[in-house]
Amino acid sequence: MWMRGGTSKGAFFLRDDLPEAAQARDDFLLRVMGSPDDRQIDGMGGADPLTSKVAVVSASSRPGVDVDYLFLQVFVDEAIVSDSQNCGNMLAGVGPFAIERGLVAAEDDETRVSIFMENTRQIAIVRIQTPGGQVSYTGEARIDGVPGSHAPIPIEFRDTAGSSCGALLPTQRVLDEIDGVSVTLIDNGMPCVVLAAEDVGITGYEDRETLDADTELKARLESIRLQAGPVMNLGDVREKSVPKMMLVAMPQAEGAICVRSFIPHRAHASIGVLGAVTVATAALLEGSVAHRFARVPAGDRKRLDIEHPTGAISCDMELDESGAVASAALIRTARKLMDGEVFA
Repeated sequence: MWMRGGTSKGAFFLRDDLPEAAQARDDFLLRVMGSPDDRQIDGMGGADPLTSKVAVVSASSRPGVDVDYLFLQVFVDEAIVSDSQNCGNMLAGVGPFAIERGLVAAEDDETRVSIFMENTRQIAIVRIQTPGGQVSYTGEARIDGVPGSHAPIPIEFRDTAGSSCGALLPTQRVLDEIDGVSVTLIDNGMPCVVLAAEDVGITGYEDRETLDADTELKARLESIRLQAGPVMNLGDVREKSVPKMMLVAMPQAEGAICVRSFIPHRAHASIGVLGAVTVATAALLEGSVAHRFARVPAGDRKRLDIEHPTGAISCDMELDESGAVASAALIRTARKLMDGEVFA
């Protein structure tokens, strides 16, 4: 099934429909997407990392969990299929797909689906609109970066700190320095390097095309990223899609902070779900790069609107008694685009 999930798009497969061996599976997915090729002309990929994604879904044997979800990023211009990160946007399509494929029985009105995210070994809860026991993709929810309105899909994340790096702050410091640039190395669902846009010579308000054309900037970011990988407990990240690079600036509109995200070699058209959660978390940490620019609301429950090139994404953050982030929730949407057979 081809689906849009959040601001991403890709293929959703039942695990049993793919080759069991990882190498055979990856070879198949490269052919499906048409990689490596800048245009992905011989496959289904959309010549963009955001449209070259795969969700592998299966019924779960874990107590209290409905389905297991493995996310795979198929590189566009390299023969690489990576499982080194999660994807919260594609996650939005997992619940509808699981119901459509009969892995989860639909309830009347709304169906709760618990999802084990294999990449980070954590659980997310989504709620799918199922009037009359059928998945509905229509509704009034709007998310920036996607035209029109659709059925809302609330997603709740808990215990995501250190999902890939082993700790929220893998260096145990809120501030580090790499190549003379102050950075916050943080992982609350997505490993990120947060740095000030002004510290690498940009405003932080540039459009995606301008950022993608700035080869000097991209080379500088990659140098920082390669050095950040080992100290974030990610090892050699040359062929990995993490950590993401988050360039922050003062909010332009009514948001909490403005971000330009690299994923990691292309500028993101918006921002990833878990990347937004991680930046929002950084904004709450006194002394971090993000906190310096952030407009943070008062109270134990904080709504932070993370501005990006095509709008903003809202993160509802709940804090515990110590002031740490206990959970994060947000709204995504999804839509079924095609259901059929793909040839490789």
